[in-house]
Amino acid sequence: MKATRLGAAGLAVALLGALVAGTPASAAESNTATDSTATTCVTDPAVPKRQFRAMWIASVTNIDWPSKGSWTAPDQVAKQKAEYLAWLDLAQKLNHNAVVVQVRPTADAFWPSEVEPWSEYLTGVRGQNPGWDPLAFLVEESHKRNLEFHAWMNPYRVSMPAPGGAGADISKLAPNHPVRQHPDWVFAYPPAGVAGSRLYYNPGIPEVREFVQTAMMDAVKKYDIDGVHFDDYFYPYPSGTYQYPDDATFAQYNRGFTDKADWRRDNINLLIQEMNAKIKAEKPWVKFGVSPFGIWRNKSADPNGSDTTGSQSYDIISADTRKWVKEEWIDYIVPQLYWYIGQYPAADYARLVPWWAETVRGTNVQLYIGQADYKSGDPVYGSFWMNPQELSNHLTLNRSYPEVLGNVHFSAVQVRANRLGATDIYAAEHYSRPALVPTMSQLPSKPLLMPVITRAERQDDGVRLSWRQPADGKGPFGEATSYAIYRFDGAGLAGRCDFADASHLVATVRGTDGDVQSWVDTTATAGAHTYYVTALDRLWNEGPVSPPRFVH
Repeated sequence: MKATRLGAAGLAVALLGALVAGTPASAAESNTATDSTATTCVTDPAVPKRQFRAMWIASVTNIDWPSKGSWTAPDQVAKQKAEYLAWLDLAQKLNHNAVVVQVRPTADAFWPSEVEPWSEYLTGVRGQNPGWDPLAFLVEESHKRNLEFHAWMNPYRVSMPAPGGAGADISKLAPNHPVRQHPDWVFAYPPAGVAGSRLYYNPGIPEVREFVQTAMMDAVKKYDIDGVHFDDYFYPYPSGTYQYPDDATFAQYNRGFTDKADWRRDNINLLIQEMNAKIKAEKPWVKFGVSPFGIWRNKSADPNGSDTTGSQSYDIISADTRKWVKEEWIDYIVPQLYWYIGQYPAADYARLVPWWAETVRGTNVQLYIGQADYKSGDPVYGSFWMNPQELSNHLTLNRSYPEVLGNVHFSAVQVRANRLGATDIYAAEHYSRPALVPTMSQLPSKPLLMPVITRAERQDDGVRLSWRQPADGKGPFGEATSYAIYRFDGAGLAGRCDFADASHLVATVRGTDGDVQSWVDTTATAGAHTYYVTALDRLWNEGPVSPPRFVH
């Protein structure tokens, strides 16, 4: 955004004017950073100041968005866009602060990629140009709502099973698909001719690993995304007794490994480590996260494992997720804890949350939990999921573990379905106020100056605030990407601890071009209110609070 220029004399006058117009000059005592360890504050756990909140918006097989892959005429593109905006409306209604959107579901792209074909889930035709740039639209509209945009990509999956997908048939891929030129880069699993067979890039081929990273980095370089997100698809999940057809690959590229399982895990380790390094080299502020299967290893197999007996990602899909955390190759991890709280020895939610909390403890990797909204209210998953409180109980349990910094819900259509009223319940009990995205100390930041509220007035639709951001992005100061707005009833002065949770946080808003920022508080009631504004950089680091502004 355009940097605001406000000279030293003008800043002094504005600060003085704000103090005089708002409340007594002693309010300047509150102009300190709102996140501080200098004072221990009692906070309300139901309204945390910072918490990552998002839903997965899946595009593969048109699960969430777009709901149809056959909209290509201009009016139908408008419908696709309207659908996405409706998901953002839902995110805002639920006080989410991010979206995780699948933009590379099957070695294809939701943008004009340099190396991969257009996704069939946009038009219904593999490789067909939709006539617009969906990813540019997705990012721009998400940012308008001040939602972080995490680009969800699948590294190795090339096709979905027939008859809907190409299955194991390379000839059914898009005409310009790289696999047509490099059929040796893929394998079919389960084998061709077996139900469910599909194509995967072979993770053991170094050239393949380099190619998929290049394909994904194309989006990082071209678009203002906030994060790159992988899910749990690395090596394919086992199917029956079928083995991966990678003997020849192991013989050629074993790098000195004698155990094939260790070699496969190292292939995925290299993908994660190298992808993180490339992202940070290109844009140090872009986050990298993974949402793996919820069990790393069981305690019976490894003393560092969890008290569970279910499938282990370490063994079945070669994903050594604990290592990624300990080595800090990722910025956040979202284990898919899609199980209920209760006596379920294979994978009890109440046993896995503390295990993951312990795993991230002492690292720079943040822990968010993947929630199974799709199971809520569906009798096929058993009686526990027929409890409307189940999901809310998960979020309540999370409060006992300070390492749990948020949740991601699978998936958007299930969040909207609100079966048993479960979405309404957890939203009311846990997302009743806005929240800032947790900060990441390992990512770059510069100090921000306090905003100056220059105007506050009542109008027909609420209270309009206007403010300026001094020295925005100039000299040693950081650039304000968005702003947090706090409202207090009456004309009293707020203390440091009044900003420690979200009790008084009414909104976060994206900054716009121009010197003057403006926002209307449509929820303001009659009577006196006092407002404060803080500046946030693109990584949600928060500057000191503005002088207060009082309005009748």
